[in-house]
Amino acid sequence: MSNLFPVTLEDATLRRAGKTLVGPVNLELQAKGVTIVIGPNGAGKTSLLRMMHGIARLGEGSIHWACPPEEARVHQAFVFQQPIMMRRSVLGNLAYPLRLTGQSRSEARDRATRAAIEVGLGDMLERPATYLSGGERQKLALARALVTQPELLFLDEPCASLDGRATREIEEILTRAAAAGTRLIMSTHDMGQARRLATEVLFLLNGNIHEHSSAETFFGGTPSPQAQAFLNGDIVE
Repeated sequence: MSNLFPVTLEDATLRRAGKTLVGPVNLELQAKGVTIVIGPNGAGKTSLLRMMHGIARLGEGSIHWACPPEEARVHQAFVFQQPIMMRRSVLGNLAYPLRLTGQSRSEARDRATRAAIEVGLGDMLERPATYLSGGERQKLALARALVTQPELLFLDEPCASLDGRATREIEEILTRAAAAGTRLIMSTHDMGQARRLATEVLFLLNGNIHEHSSAETFFGGTPSPQAQAFLNGDIVE
């Protein structure tokens, strides 16, 4: 049984400098699936993810998890578009979050090594993370987020600056994580990627959820005129 879900947003609103970035949002998400968040630039995709994860404070409304908020945060992780690398080796980056959870040095190193191998960084364990390529850094960021086995992983356009090969490798990691039971909520500007990964879609427009539907309905059914225009590559305001 899920520790986190369902999660319910009730009139959740995020503001900055007097401007409403997102909301009010009313939404309920269940424990399974891959939720892909799409919309025009400035629609509020990143702000919605940050608000749900708790790294951006609500201005109004509420977010209710199936457990206390403090417990919910323990079971989540967030991967940013531009990953922040610690000034440590690949192994050190992966072992650090495990050490924070109380694992011994040897346990953390063993688990970190396995995590590196799983994402294709097994031959780079001692390489400084700051020397990695963009795709390698994003794989390391993913492995570092997944190594603690979060129930929920937020991802903010993790492939935005990557080439096709690196994007494919990241998607393979995400597909394995989802198959293993990790709940994914991810923003992307890549509609091909959205079609490949999504089980459900959130279409944001002007800071509001304009459409919430299954991927099958959104991509193959009858989305709203605004969503269809967005899919057609038209300017949507």
